[in-house]
Amino acid sequence: MAGLFFIIKLVVTVTVVLLLSLVAERVSPRVAGILSGYPLGAAIALFFIGLENSPEFASRSAVYTMMGLVATQSFVYFYYRASLFFKRFNILGSCVSAIAGYFVVIWLLHFIRPNKILAVLIPVASVFLFVYLFKEVKNATIQNKIQLTPKILFFRAFLAAFILLIITGTAKFVGPGWAGLFSAFPITLLPLILIVHMTYDKEHVHTIIKNFPLGLGSLIIYSLCVSIVYPINGIYAGTLISFAAATAYLIVFRWVDGLFSRHGKGVRRPKTKE
Repeated sequence: MAGLFFIIKLVVTVTVVLLLSLVAERVSPRVAGILSGYPLGAAIALFFIGLENSPEFASRSAVYTMMGLVATQSFVYFYYRASLFFKRFNILGSCVSAIAGYFVVIWLLHFIRPNKILAVLIPVASVFLFVYLFKEVKNATIQNKIQLTPKILFFRAFLAAFILLIITGTAKFVGPGWAGLFSAFPITLLPLILIVHMTYDKEHVHTIIKNFPLGLGSLIIYSLCVSIVYPINGIYAGTLISFAAATAYLIVFRWVDGLFSRHGKGVRRPKTKE
C-alpha cells in the first residue's frame, strides 16, 4: 500500500508541475501565477494526510492550512525582494531567502490557535495586503519559448515529489496543526518558479509572483470546505466537493476580471512588459 501511495503522489505531483510549466510558457506567466493559487499541492497534501491518518485529522489540518497561506504569500514576497537584491547567485539567494522567510512566518503562525472564522479572515486580509505590495510589478510575457527536455522534466518531478513527501511524512509526528501549516508550502509553485527563473528571466517570475495571491481565494475556499466536509462526507467525496467550490471561485474571478477589463478598469491587467 505504501508503494502505491508513493506512485500516486509522484504521478499527480509531476502532472501538476508539468501543466503549470506549460501554462506559463504557452499561455502566460500571469495565468500560471493565478492557477498556482488553485488547490494543487495543498490539496494533494491534505488528501494524503487524511488517507494516511483520518478525515478528522485532515479537517483540523485544513484550518491551519488556511493560516499557512500567509506564509505562502510571504514566501513569494521574500523571493521577489531577494531577486531584486542579489546581484550574484540571484536564483540561489532568492530561493534560500524565500524558504527561510516561509519557515520564520510558519514558526510565528504556529503559536496561533485559530477557529474557522479567524482562519478565513487572516488569509483573506493577507491576500489584499500582498496584492497591494505587488501592484507596481508589471506583467511580462515569454517570447522565446524553449522545448521541454528530459532534464527539465526530471528536475520538476524530483523537486515537487520530494517536497510533497516531506510534508505528508511529517504529519504523523508533528500533529495536525504543524501538518496543516506545512501543507501550505508551495509544493508546485517552487519548482515552477525555479524553472522559469533559470530558463527565462526574473521578470517572468515576478509576473507569476504578482498574480499568485489573486488565485489564492480558491485555496482558501478549498481548505475551508475540507475542514467542514471531510468528517461528514469522507475524503473522496469531500475532495470533489472542495474542488468544485474552488473551481467556482476561479470561474467567478475570471468573469469579474474580464468585466473590469471591458470597462477600462483593468486593475488586474496592468501594462504588459514585452
